[in-house]
This record gives sequence, structure tokens and C-alpha cells, in this order.
Amino acid sequence: MKKVVVILMILFLGCFASMAQKGTLTGTFTDKANGDPLIGATIMLKGRTIGTITDFDGKYTLDKLDPGVYVFQASFIGYSAVDKEIEIIADQVVTYDVQLSQDLIGLDEVVVTGVVNPRSLLESSVAITSIKPKTLGQLGAVTTAEVFKSIPGIHSESTGGEGNANISVRGVPISTGGSKFLQLHEDGLPVMQFGDIMFGNADIFLRSDKTLARVEAIRGGSASTFASNSPAGIINFISKTGAVKEGTIGTTFGLDYRDFRTDFNFGAPIGDGLSFNIGGFYRQGVGPRDAGFNGNMGGQIKANLTKEFENGYVRVYLKFLNDRAISYMPMPVVATGTASNPNFSSIPGLDLKHGALQSSDFFNMTSIDANGNPRTTDISDGMHPVSKSIGAEFSFDLGEGWKLSDKSRLSLTNGAFRTMFPMGLIGSADDVAQAVLGDAYASGYTFSYANGPNAGVALSNSELSSLNGNGKLMQLASFDVDINSLNNFTSDLNLSKRFDNVNLTLGYYKAYQQIAMYWAWQGYITDVTNQPRLMNIVSADGSYYTEGGVTNYGVWGLGRKYDMKYDIDAPYANVELDVNDNFNIDASVRYDFGNVDGYYLSGKTAAIDVNRDGTISPVESSATIVDNTNPHSVSYDYSYFSFSLGANYKLDDGKAIYARVSRGGRANADRLLYSQFIDDAGKTLDGTDADMITQVELGFKYRSPKFGFMLTPYYTSVSEQNADPTEQKIYLIDFKSYGAELEATAQLGDLSISAGGIFTKAEIKSSLDPTDVGNTPRRVPDLMYNINPSYKMGKAVLGLNLIGTTKVFQGNNNTIVLPGYAYLNGFASYDIAKGLVLSASVNNIFDTLGFTEAEDFSFVDNATNYMRARPITGRSSTLTITYTF
Repeated sequence: MKKVVVILMILFLGCFASMAQKGTLTGTFTDKANGDPLIGATIMLKGRTIGTITDFDGKYTLDKLDPGVYVFQASFIGYSAVDKEIEIIADQVVTYDVQLSQDLIGLDEVVVTGVVNPRSLLESSVAITSIKPKTLGQLGAVTTAEVFKSIPGIHSESTGGEGNANISVRGVPISTGGSKFLQLHEDGLPVMQFGDIMFGNADIFLRSDKTLARVEAIRGGSASTFASNSPAGIINFISKTGAVKEGTIGTTFGLDYRDFRTDFNFGAPIGDGLSFNIGGFYRQGVGPRDAGFNGNMGGQIKANLTKEFENGYVRVYLKFLNDRAISYMPMPVVATGTASNPNFSSIPGLDLKHGALQSSDFFNMTSIDANGNPRTTDISDGMHPVSKSIGAEFSFDLGEGWKLSDKSRLSLTNGAFRTMFPMGLIGSADDVAQAVLGDAYASGYTFSYANGPNAGVALSNSELSSLNGNGKLMQLASFDVDINSLNNFTSDLNLSKRFDNVNLTLGYYKAYQQIAMYWAWQGYITDVTNQPRLMNIVSADGSYYTEGGVTNYGVWGLGRKYDMKYDIDAPYANVELDVNDNFNIDASVRYDFGNVDGYYLSGKTAAIDVNRDGTISPVESSATIVDNTNPHSVSYDYSYFSFSLGANYKLDDGKAIYARVSRGGRANADRLLYSQFIDDAGKTLDGTDADMITQVELGFKYRSPKFGFMLTPYYTSVSEQNADPTEQKIYLIDFKSYGAELEATAQLGDLSISAGGIFTKAEIKSSLDPTDVGNTPRRVPDLMYNINPSYKMGKAVLGLNLIGTTKVFQGNNNTIVLPGYAYLNGFASYDIAKGLVLSASVNNIFDTLGFTEAEDFSFVDNATNYMRARPITGRSSTLTITYTF
């Protein structure tokens, strides 16, 4: 018994002695320039996973450290990292206060997007930008699409509202819309497997809110081999994880338009290596264009839980998105002058800068469902994503240089896309009567409003000729789309091994994407005004050729329903060689192969009694419905090979040069349907199942205490297949482009200036339309730029954001020019008290008119033309109050 007691005492004393032999490191992180505490900064035992993060006051404590001399690395996003050798002494608290200097161009930031093994930007052979939420706020980035415009090298046509932006990289042309060659990621996994799903662009299902930790964007480079279907780049929205205790709540009000939005976020460690983060937003409002109703309504909630271990971590996360956002399409425009030097202006009564084509007249849109039965839908649905996501990730150091990582996510997604599009004629009442009545046209027809107090009362010729001060009517179409399923799953598993100065990674990417849609588009007659009103026309013989303003059920004969399933597999490999401390080389390969199965239904004409009055009217006599009896089966396989080779040489701690050559692919999805690129057997024609991009880039990175920049000349070759249902065009086209991308920043005392620009020269090398060869691809400017100065005055910050672009061509035929434009945004913020900030922003201060795209039409020089073009939004301003605790 005595022996047992002695043994227990020895064990107890041994444990006590072991505990007593530990040391503690503590201190505070501050900004070297102004002394502000740095919240969420990291101090790590270099080469180990032992570390911690600073709290709300910039303080940290790292305890239970074995005595000895260690190198600790202090780092924070946007600041230069610092290494310090410190001796840890048993039973003592060692204080190490850290002052970090801002890293103006972010060369010390460790990037995780488009790479297997995170490195600092200075040591990476890629062009990547990291943007924090504070910077986005200063740039006036309210919508997700506006976030994209803040990234150098990204061309984002953000005139469509909260989503549905057309996004290209480094002048890589896109024949239609979406982000075909660019993937949008959330926490390292794609939101959608394809960036240009028709009426399902990935940005519709992505929101920026207070849960956002930062945005990382990689252009070209290794994006070709570390993500499927993203050869031109990746934009990654990275969420907060609660590693540091912090809460935020903020409310934004529209000052000159009706809008109200509340954001919140809270995260914290909860002990035993656990931390959590939860946040989201809810909003409702009309939006900066007045549709007369709350077009933006809904929100999202996101949460994650992380468990840290000595050799890694596990994280699970959830997301629920249910949000409605109004969609803005091209608008009727007056065009004078010549096609090469046009002048654009608003039609009297329709404000291009603040008006909208939606109105309450479209709350009850009659149409026909997929089974040929009458139905109604609501224009206020707008872009309405509903997405429920659950995911998990882990990363573990297995010892002896081995590391295992995986990220997986399942998203169950559906929704709707409903908006108005100016499909046809904009002209006098007689012009529209001839277009609608056709052979039944004769004098004696009448127009009347379909709704309201004067519904059914015929308008006189004098009333029609002076209607809304312009005397014009127009033909609209409703893009009335049911998103039945965009369910998707992704898993990305990789295993890496470190051999001295070589790091080898093998990975496997498995994904699934369903695309199930139903289109039911109607044609309408309306007046030309803000919030247009529906009109009916009665022919001279008394026949109603419209019902509730509807001219036809099935615009352009488009009745579409399809359900496609895409299985994607992609093994990949990467090897990195550290030749020495300054020079590294990396090479990577990826082989994507997939299986595609499904069906699509075409439209047919039928007589449908939509209003159920027992009579088939002219508009009901030739309705377009989907032909359920003749499905077109689709079943094909595809594959493509991608590679990337890069090298980076660090000249010193402030300069580096790099080079990269890559070739990547992008599988085509639903835009292949309803085209000649799929044969009667459901197989794709050779060369159309995937598009390829070859890229060559050189880069120089420089920083000093007051100035930094990254300059990247590049060359790109693109082969693309695409389809545009609104223009009824099919594209099979090759482009080549070259240019240079610049990102720069300067710190001159309290004055900060950042700027970005991209110069591109692009040319069409081959096309289904041979007359396009040698022309400039449409909507590709020679120069895009942004300049962003800000000035700090005590507790206040003032800033401006200038965004500009040179002229572009409306179409590949290079006939019509859309003039260049530049607009100015402004912001101001004031620290009222600790954690409480009041800020205001004004977008498009000078109410500039500019256009990002236009539909094809015949321009008559030196005459008055009416065309359809999508304008930038006019001046709008918001006020935000935020409390961080």
C-alpha cells in the first residue's frame, strides 16, 4: 500500500513540476503609424501550429509554453509580418508588444486562394489581391457586383442589380453574360460549378455582409489547375471563424431612396479549442431605381463552428439565403449622331438613371405552366435565390511532412428570375399597332390602359401622340423563369508531403451540378414611362389582340424546360521546389472529365384558354407551350487537360519578379442546349463541350514604406462557344488579347491613395460570322481604371472613388460605339465613440450617364433612333451606423 501511495505522490509531484515548468508570452499588437490596436492579429510559433489571436483591444496571451528560445511570427492582414526570437522562461510571464507597419500592397499577406500550400504574395508566382471589408466600404461597394469592380483586372458590368453581373478578367471576352471563365467561391468552394448558367449566374446566390473576413481574387495563374471551370481566375469570399471575440451590428438607410438593411455578426472562442461565428443580414427597400414597390427584400444567415487541435482543425458551416433583388435590364434610349460617335439620352418621361421597367401592373402576370395550364407569377420576385447549404472542412498535419485537407459542401438551391426586357419596337401608337396586328392592321384600332381607373377607356389619337410627353409605346417581354433546381455538391480532397525543399500535392475534386429550369416568357404593350403601365389594343373589327396587356404567350417562340445533371471529376497534382530562400518554382496539372445526362423540351404552338372564359382570343390562339411529348435526351462525356507552370524570384524583402504560363478549360453547360452543337443523339459536336484558354503572364512586385505596386503584362488566347437567347445568336469564336494590369498604392502621411488599371488590346481571330474576324470583341474596353484617395483627420476619414472605362463596341461587328465614361463615388466616416462609427457614401456623385451594354439594332446616322441599352445607375446615397463590440 505504501508503495502505491509513494508512486501516486511521485506521479502527482511530477505532473505538478511539469505544469510549473511552463512559461507565458503576452502583449499587445498596435499599428506603428497611429497606435491603434490590431484586432484579430496572429502570433505563431514559427514552423508550428501553436499560436493565438489578439482580442478586441489588440491583446494576446500564449501560455503553457515549454521553456526555451523560439522564433515567434507576428502577422495581420494588410501589415508586414515580423519575426522575433524570444526566450521563454519557466514560471515567468514574458511581455512582447508588437508594432506592425502597413504592407501597402499586401506582399506579406498569406494567400489561400488558387494555391495548395499558402504562401505570402511576395513569394507566390500569381497575381492575387486581398480586400478587407473596411476597404470595400470606403470604395462604396454596396452590392456583390460592386465588390467585383474593386478588384484590379476585373471587368464587372454591375448594372443589373444585386446579381446577374457580367464579369470578365484581364480582357478575356465573353460573348454573352455571366462569369464564364471565372469562378466565384465562398470559403474555398464554388457557389455554382458553372459561372454563366442562364438566369442562374453564380453571383445571384452570393451575398456580401458582416460575416465577410476578406475577399481574395486571383487572376489567371494557378486558377487553371486548382479549380474546375475557372481558367481565368477565382474570386473567393472568405468568412470570419470566431477565432477572436468580436461582434458587429450595423444599419444602413437610403438617403435619397427607400432602403433599410441591418447586418450583424458575432464570433468568439468558447473554450477547449472551440470557436463559433454567426451572422447575416435582412433588408427591404425599393432600390436605387424606383419601381414603385419593395424590389429588394430578404436576407441570409451564416454560421460556422471550429474545433482546433494541436495538429489541425475541423470546421462545419451552415448557410440559409432567401433574398429578393430587383433585376435591371436594358432600357429604351434615344440615340442621335452617328453609330461611331453617338449621343445617348433619356426618352422624356423615362429616366435612364433612376427609372425602372418594373411596375405594380406586373404583380399578377398571367402565363402558362409546364403542363399547359394557366398560372400567375409576380414581378416582385425579381432575382429570388433560395439556398440551404451545409459544409465541412478539415486540415491536419500528420507528421513527417504529411498534410491532409478536405473541403466539402452540399447546397440545395432553387428560386426564380423575373424581370422586364424591352424586346421589340419603341415607337408611335401606329408603329406598335402595325407590329402587333400584322395582317389585321387597319385604321380604327384603339388603345386603352389594361388596369387602373381608366382601364378599357379608349385613348384618342391626340392623347396617344402626347402620352407621357413622348407619345411612344413599347413592346416588353417578361423573363419569367422558374429555377426548379440548382442543387450542387463539391468535395476537394488533397494530400501533401514535404521533402526538404520539395512539396508534392495530390488531390481529387468531385462535384455535381443540377440545372433544372422552366421558361415562360410573355410579350406586352406598355407606355414609355417610369414604372410603365400595361395597355390593350383592339383591332378595327373589335377583336382584342391583347389580354391584360399581353400580346403573346411565348416571346420569340421560346417555351423551354430542361433538367440536366453534370457529374464532374478532376484529379490534380502540384509540385513546388524551393531552389533557395529567394527562388521557387511550381508546376501543376489537372484532368477534368465529366458525364452529362438529362433532357430538354422545345416549344410548340397551341390554343390555350388562359383566362378561362371559354373563348379562344387572338392572343390565346397561338400560345407557345413546352412539348412534353417529345423530349430531347442528352447524354455525353467530356474531358480536358489543364496545366500551369510558374516561377517566382524574390529580389529582396520588397521586390519580386514572377512568370507563369498556363492552359485551362471550362466545360460548357446549359448554353449548349437548343443549339446545333448538340446532335439528335444528344451528343456534342467535337470541340464544343469545353472552351480553352492559354495565358502567359510576367509580373513585378514592389513595395517601400510609402509606395507599392504590382505590374503584370499578359497574353491570352481564348476559344469559346456560347448562346444568347435574347439576341437569338449562337457563337463559336476565337479571341486573342494582350495587355497589362497595374495595382498600386501610396501612403503619404494621413493621405492614402490606391489605384488599379488594365490595358487590353483584343481581336477576334475566327467566328461563325466571318465578317467579325479582325474586329474587337464587343464590350472590351482598351482601358479600365479606378483611383481611390482617402484622407484621415483624427476620428474622421474622407475619400473618393473614381471608376472609368474607355469606349467599347456594342457588337462584334464594331458598328455601334458605346462611349467611355467615368463616375465618382464619395464616402465619409466618423468614430463617434469606441466601436461606434457613422458613415455615409454617395455613388455617382455627378449623376453621370454611361452604358455597359446594348442590344443589336440598325443605327441610322444623323437620325433619331430608339435603341435598348443598359445604363449605370444615377446618384444614390446611404447612411450607415455600425457598432463593433
